[in-house]
Amino acid sequence: MKALLVSPLLIPLATLVLCLLARRSPRLVGALSLVGSAALTSAGLALVGLAAGGEILAGQAGGWAAPYGITLVIDRLSAVMVAITGIVGLATVLVALARDTDAARGRDFHPLLHGLLVGVCGAFITGDVFNLYVWFEVLLVGSFALIVLGGGRRRLSGTVVYVVLNLVATMMFLLAAGLLYGASGSLNMAELAHLFASGEVPATANAAVGLMLVAFSIKAALFPVFGWLPASYHLAWTPISALFAGLLTKVGVYALIRLVTLLWPDSGIAHEVLLWVACATMLIGVLGAAAQTEVRRILSFHIVSQVGYMILGLALATPLALAGAVFYLIHHIVVKANLFFIGGIAARLTGAERLAAMGGLYAHAPWLAILFAIPALSLAGIPPLSGFWAKFVLVKASLDASAWIAATVALLTGIFTLLSMSKIWNEAFLKPHPGGEGALRRVAGLRPALWAISALAAMTVAIGLLAGPVMDYASAAAEQLAAPQGYIDAVLGTPAR
Repeated sequence: MKALLVSPLLIPLATLVLCLLARRSPRLVGALSLVGSAALTSAGLALVGLAAGGEILAGQAGGWAAPYGITLVIDRLSAVMVAITGIVGLATVLVALARDTDAARGRDFHPLLHGLLVGVCGAFITGDVFNLYVWFEVLLVGSFALIVLGGGRRRLSGTVVYVVLNLVATMMFLLAAGLLYGASGSLNMAELAHLFASGEVPATANAAVGLMLVAFSIKAALFPVFGWLPASYHLAWTPISALFAGLLTKVGVYALIRLVTLLWPDSGIAHEVLLWVACATMLIGVLGAAAQTEVRRILSFHIVSQVGYMILGLALATPLALAGAVFYLIHHIVVKANLFFIGGIAARLTGAERLAAMGGLYAHAPWLAILFAIPALSLAGIPPLSGFWAKFVLVKASLDASAWIAATVALLTGIFTLLSMSKIWNEAFLKPHPGGEGALRRVAGLRPALWAISALAAMTVAIGLLAGPVMDYASAAAEQLAAPQGYIDAVLGTPAR
């Protein structure tokens, strides 16, 4: 059991080391990366199977009792996040293997990818605020190196924006962690939850938590500090931008959900602020997408708008709303990564990312048109795909809570999302290519990428058709979030000091 608890860290770490040792053989590096990401997926699914029964796994590194040791915790939410991380990582490796014609880039990409996955999984399973900071640093180091991979002035300029804003958020997080420890004497999340619930913390501790949530909001690309995301994500190599689109902002969302439900579950002011931030994020993000003319810039702004839905569930904080937020996380990671993969392949076939310079893909590659339509319609919330149920649950939760403005904004965002997806469909797939049919390329070696995007599209359909079991799991995860005593007991074992 303990081996399974640490497997989300050990598997990508071991894969990273093996990839470094095999650097002289690009083909071996790719094979090791593929096996490592498949192993992480298997471990994540095994954890989901355990967590589905209601068991919360908790362990302490080195045998130190909580709250003094390094705590790892896996409940229903963290288990499913690890599983989806493995799935997206596996898809990313397949797409990278299909697209990579640069042996040096592939040699660097795979160890950096697994270093990033170590940080992402660590953030999902840590039970300690300081170690959450450490895992954020690990994933940021990997992301900084990945986003600039391949060089180029345009890519470097986007990287500067990405690095500066994320470093600002990281420094805020570190400052907040120091203030919180000074005020409470602990950074163990379970013990902090006990202290906050009992009212045994000074006002300084609440100020520290507020600052920490601002830092997480920047990392999640919430309004008003979201500009770094659409300025950088579209510039990275396609497998990297897809990985970022699927996972990185969700680490910030996960941290917000975890800390708010543990430390501020009944804070009316915090939830009211989050509600308005969620509405602004949804609306501004989707309007920004409507104004763009490049495929991945459109999709980047949609990351912003869709994050707003997840925060809406956290802001409402009802059992149904929290379940909707968990469902939305599961759905969105798969859909958004897939859209970036497809957008990259479409750009490769047409020779451009600007919609005006694209076209003819429906006739040239009908399989790609079908694979684009599935996640695009899901993102817009068209039934019976996964996005419909995720939006439906959150809109219903908003109406049940009499949050009429939030429900209206969520519905309008869905309509504008459909219009944006229709624009990509019309310009890239339906209209003829400006250069004529001969301008479209035939690219060899895309079979692994097709396997990946087909599998992700099938997952989107499956989540929609099996929405009942998925919603049952999301509701059970929401129950654990809404009643954190089980989390506290699993970590501390005995009543907190």
